Amino acid sequence: MDLVSLGWSAGFVEVFAALEAPELVPGRVAVEDKHAYVVFTESGSRSAVVPGRMLRRVVARSELPKVGDWVALRVTPGSDLAVIEAALPRRSRLVRKIAGRTVEEQVLAVNVDLAFVVMALDASFNPRRLERFLVMVREGGVRPVVVLNKADLEADPSAYAATARQVAGGTPVVVVSARTGGGMDALCRELRPAETAVFIGTSGVGKSSLINRLYGQEIQPTLEVREHDAKGRHSTTWRELIPLPGGAVVVDTPGMREFQIWMADEGLDEAFPEVEELALSCHFAGCSHQQEPRCAVLQAVHDGRLARDRYAAYLKLKRELDYLAKERREHTFQGRRTRRPPRPPGQANANCKDAWLDEDDA
Repeated sequence: MDLVSLGWSAGFVEVFAALEAPELVPGRVAVEDKHAYVVFTESGSRSAVVPGRMLRRVVARSELPKVGDWVALRVTPGSDLAVIEAALPRRSRLVRKIAGRTVEEQVLAVNVDLAFVVMALDASFNPRRLERFLVMVREGGVRPVVVLNKADLEADPSAYAATARQVAGGTPVVVVSARTGGGMDALCRELRPAETAVFIGTSGVGKSSLINRLYGQEIQPTLEVREHDAKGRHSTTWRELIPLPGGAVVVDTPGMREFQIWMADEGLDEAFPEVEELALSCHFAGCSHQQEPRCAVLQAVHDGRLARDRYAAYLKLKRELDYLAKERREHTFQGRRTRRPPRPPGQANANCKDAWLDEDDA
């Protein structure tokens, strides 16, 4: 395989050379299944595992290699199984808060250049959900493109497209039909050789069908959505890196029934550029845009220059992010308090966790 076509660039070459380990070979994670991997290398795809010392060293699961990561492999002659000795620093990543009450991030994709945020032109279309996806994409340092799929189901999709453009700001909005192929030329123009694109969205919006169209044949399973509520089922159950015939690489992801943003510093402002621009004229620095006098944002809402639903969505996301930041700080503090001191020298370790603590504190 040609590593350059998979996204191997001068920056990764420099980092890999700094490892000073000529016996290792570079590769890109194509499939992850717990701690077993499929990695693309110059000599083809290889099965790989992470060693126990790497598992003991990481603080969170998100630090382990994920689909899209570039890694350094130790290949044993005569063996088809390689060992991942190191993962190179990520230049971009898309994350969300893991489903449920657990305060932990879940990595959706790493080292991607472009994110196709897919929504269907049916009852599942939701501008507020689109806003949340765009915040996540922009925070991850990834270029977004909004894809409105299933245009064959709507006689006049212009109203959907207008709503999406209002939410997306300057982000491109492409209307397509994976079933008929309509609009796929515009989608293909967004893809560039050696770049990596990821398809994200809820179940049933047609992410796998779009990838099949781009590839030119059925390589990803697809399922029909329920007619009465337009909800879909997961046809993709794992993340996978797929090289396309045109030279780009795409990542298919499972549909998300629950989506909570993990963090957003610049992403929130970039997703709501009109609020950010208005905030520059607020009288008070650090204005919350809720009750302060001479607030330019509140005045714009009153004058009708800022839509009330956009304003309400901005406040809701900001409150969620502030709460999550507080939870992360408390979670980190509790983790430090419960961390046990290293064992005295020479004392046997009772389990792997203690061994990890000793190694960290040495």
